[in-house]
Amino acid sequence: MGVPLPVVYVPHGGGPWPFVDLGGLSAGMQGLRTYLEALPASLPAVPRAILSVSAHWEEALPTVSGSANPPMLYDYYGFPPAAYEIVWAAPGAPWLADRVRELLLGAGIPSGVDPQRGYDHGTFVPLKVAWPQAQIPCVQLSLVKGLDPATHLQIGRALQPLRNEGVLVVGSGMSFHNMRGFGTTAGRDASIAFDDWLGAAACAEPSKRDPALERWASAPSARACHPREEHLLPLHVIAGLAGEDRGRVTFREVVLGVRVSAVHFG
Repeated sequence: MGVPLPVVYVPHGGGPWPFVDLGGLSAGMQGLRTYLEALPASLPAVPRAILSVSAHWEEALPTVSGSANPPMLYDYYGFPPAAYEIVWAAPGAPWLADRVRELLLGAGIPSGVDPQRGYDHGTFVPLKVAWPQAQIPCVQLSLVKGLDPATHLQIGRALQPLRNEGVLVVGSGMSFHNMRGFGTTAGRDASIAFDDWLGAAACAEPSKRDPALERWASAPSARACHPREEHLLPLHVIAGLAGEDRGRVTFREVVLGVRVSAVHFG
């Protein structure tokens, strides 16, 4: 048994912003870059492996990436050619994929494995900033189609033992994700209202936190911030993994004209 690792929900920003000159888009996320660069030093130990729950992958069952050498998956469009030449060559970890499936099965949750899945930008963007040497093995875990919040909390609860096994679990999304709201006054106001609620909910004691996250859609400005909730639900997996640990808002800044947050547990 190793040092218990925290679990973290991080914003991954817009497209390939850290690695391609996108002008104001990249400049507006310097604070996020600084936060991600500092993430490794905030941990109590170097992770044995990373499990990334990406907002950019959905399957009928929770599915893990099984490749020992995952390729790159450039799941964005309309960027300069350099955006399609980014490499983050972290090895995969088939043993971790197997362990995730074992834990899910033990909780009565069927799962799948994708032997070809590559690193999408929900994974490679934040993790390349944090671990540019790509030295830590990584596995991706999908969201589940239907985007039921209780399901994702349950998945996280099943994976709690990973924290004592040297695995860092990262939920990668955005606490605000309405493409029409970025850079607008309405988007800014909605983001602040929802972010205030989200921070309070995530930092509450678990008996209040989890029911609040299940009912997230009734929060102030919830649907104005998340017309579709795939960028929020990695937080639910992380909250399930947190167990009795209460959350801490570790990053809260205006990004692209709206306020976004990161939350750590443990």
